[in-house]
Amino acid sequence: MSFKFGICNEMFEHWEWPDVCREARRAGYQGVEVAPFTLAERVTDLDQARRREIRRAAGDQGLEVIGLHWLLVSPQGLYINTPDDAIRHATQDYFRHLVDFCADLGGKLMILGSPKQRSLLPGVDYATAWALTKETLSAILPTAAERGVTLCFEPLTPLDTDFINTAAEARRLLEEISHPCLRLILDVRSASSEATPVPQLLAENQAYLAHVHANDENERGPGFGDTDFVPIFAELRRQGYQGWVSVEVFDFSPDPVTIATRSLEYMKRAAAGQAERPDA
Repeated sequence: MSFKFGICNEMFEHWEWPDVCREARRAGYQGVEVAPFTLAERVTDLDQARRREIRRAAGDQGLEVIGLHWLLVSPQGLYINTPDDAIRHATQDYFRHLVDFCADLGGKLMILGSPKQRSLLPGVDYATAWALTKETLSAILPTAAERGVTLCFEPLTPLDTDFINTAAEARRLLEEISHPCLRLILDVRSASSEATPVPQLLAENQAYLAHVHANDENERGPGFGDTDFVPIFAELRRQGYQGWVSVEVFDFSPDPVTIATRSLEYMKRAAAGQAERPDA
């Protein structure tokens, strides 16, 4: 089987969107994942004409817009599980706008990480945050279903957030909400913080897995560190994974072109069972 490889756009800092799409295609990717804050402070600032331009620029390069991630970087002040009703409801409203924006671009996935907008607030215990998170997700899932968008919840490392750090916690959230448009994303960097090896986490969560972010534990691209992707791709192949594998980095060095090119070269080798890494 062949894998669908995508790349996230935020590492192309200050690049124009059409240039990002051209470089992604030149490097050999099939899809691009969009961080909304790179395009506008609020997605509501992007009218239908601009949304058509964004979608067309990707399509002109033969790329799919995979969907959105880094959902709540902007605007400021939103929060998933705050007990403040006004802020929480405003967050739910903005999520609905994000769903519409994602669908208008042709995207099918929204990756919910947003560590700074979900961590436990002072005076809010875990159980309360859990209940409020369920309320927020349940409020936006009908809109997601209407627009054909799947929301993927992302467990993150304890360095990023103190709320939902493991795949098991995220899976329990999915099971309690029980909606077909709410699934799981596993990010290799974040999953590497768990005691369970990443391939085993992928196997244990196969029934819920809808997306994979590819990165090294050191926050660079796949192949730019010690994380071995050969067993990761072997597990994805074993389970017949049909979703995207998207490169997302947090360290933008040395430059986006090198990251994009070498990450994909390494992933293709790893998917073929070859462990050699690029000279990084």
